[in-house]
Amino acid sequence: MSEPDNVPLIDLLALLAYGQLEAFDRMSADARLAPDLRRRAALSEMAAAEIGTYRRLIRRLAQLGGDPYHAMAPFVAAIEAYHAETQPKDWLEALVKAYVGDGISDDFYGEVAAQLSGDDRDLIMDVLHEGRYAAFAAGEIKAAIADDSRIASPLSMWARRLVGEGMSQALRVSSERPALVALIAARQDEDGVAAMLKRITAAHTARMSAVGLNN
Repeated sequence: MSEPDNVPLIDLLALLAYGQLEAFDRMSADARLAPDLRRRAALSEMAAAEIGTYRRLIRRLAQLGGDPYHAMAPFVAAIEAYHAETQPKDWLEALVKAYVGDGISDDFYGEVAAQLSGDDRDLIMDVLHEGRYAAFAAGEIKAAIADDSRIASPLSMWARRLVGEGMSQALRVSSERPALVALIAARQDEDGVAAMLKRITAAHTARMSAVGLNN
């Protein structure tokens, strides 16, 4: 495969890889917000899973040629800006960020991976977040809301802020990396892209409802 053909795939894998690296850093810090050792350990395990995923993606980027760190560099500013604007102030905000943010990103990467073929599709699908972590976060959020229903409204607002900031940075990336956008839309017409966004939105709404949050 020629270098021009590789560029969109490298962009996609580099974006995912840097996202995993940054998530590791953030989750490791957020684990300190946990109210007890059991919960701290659970979030620390989530962070460890992120760094394991990062290493697999880095290996694949190296196989495609070039410097993986150079490939990730264009996405540093947008991802760091997202995290800078969405720093959780307590344990529940950290959990909602992991639950909502990881859920949407997994839906997105899953949709894009479905358009690929062979080993790269399998790699992306395989490294998406494990369901047990989402289940842990969901259980914690649901239990907290059951204990005090008043927190549902501020946590719902926090989730909407996460989505809004994520969309803002996604638009930034799309304007800077047109080849990546072309890969996402390559096998879909306008209706297909709209349908993909509708599926992602529906999945997000279902996740919010499942834990007692308002979309």
